[in-house]
Amino acid sequence: MGKPDPVDLIHLVDADGNRCVVRVTGRFRPGVLTGHDTLRADVLVSTDFLDARLELHLFQRDLSFWERELEGLAPGGTAGLGGGRGLELGIRLDEDRSVSVTIHDPDRLTTLFAVQPQDDWVQDHRLRLGRIRQVWPSEVVETSPTVYEWSPDRRS
Repeated sequence: MGKPDPVDLIHLVDADGNRCVVRVTGRFRPGVLTGHDTLRADVLVSTDFLDARLELHLFQRDLSFWERELEGLAPGGTAGLGGGRGLELGIRLDEDRSVSVTIHDPDRLTTLFAVQPQDDWVQDHRLRLGRIRQVWPSEVVETSPTVYEWSPDRRS
């Protein structure tokens, strides 16, 4: 079986050409117990004033946090990824249903821009998250603090 194709966890685009995509490209260190479940992702940002590609690493807890944030997202609410480990991405659902995107990479840039996604974007992102978990399931368990083992459900 070959390497899986990249999957977009976040895909916010609008008719004006503004976009924010978080594209998961694979495992950070496949086959290495301590890095196997960490996922590599590219953050692709494009606006009329910026075109950037940044790197993000996602832990399984980041995906669970993202899921909870999406479930409770309402106008005026926020959701995010990054967990304070470098690049952080935040979204705010504005009252007019547009999405304000904040990207803060302490080594490179901080920016804020708006995207007007389709009305069903939250449901679409729940499906995207499910696809990520299907393609790259958690295969490592932490049996005690900093002690890891392969899950009995691990794919070979």
